[in-house]
Amino acid sequence: QVHLVESGGGLVQAGGSLRLSCAASGIIFSNDVMGWYRQAPGKQRELVAAISGGMTNYADSVKGRFAISPDSAKNTAYLQMNNLKPEDTGVYYCRMQRPGGMDYWGKGTLVTVSS
Repeated sequence: QVHLVESGGGLVQAGGSLRLSCAASGIIFSNDVMGWYRQAPGKQRELVAAISGGMTNYADSVKGRFAISPDSAKNTAYLQMNNLKPEDTGVYYCRMQRPGGMDYWGKGTLVTVSS
């Protein structure tokens, strides 16, 4: 069992930046898929960014503004968010997917972007 704990959310003005952290209770292996998802009020949860084996994938809406990166020494995955927009508001969740079907989620951290 792996526990994921997100942090770094908060209130920021449009154009500002935040860095979210996802701390894992165990080792993050290179073939794990680490992902950040968000859920805006009244909307479905959506993929924001993911990384595995050095390969990244981003939602079109965040390309060029967000960057996902792992720190294996700290068992932490980060999401750097720049040039934030009000539509980036939502609860951001960390997810770890492992070969064999293991799938873990954190409890989320709230990001609010004011206009």
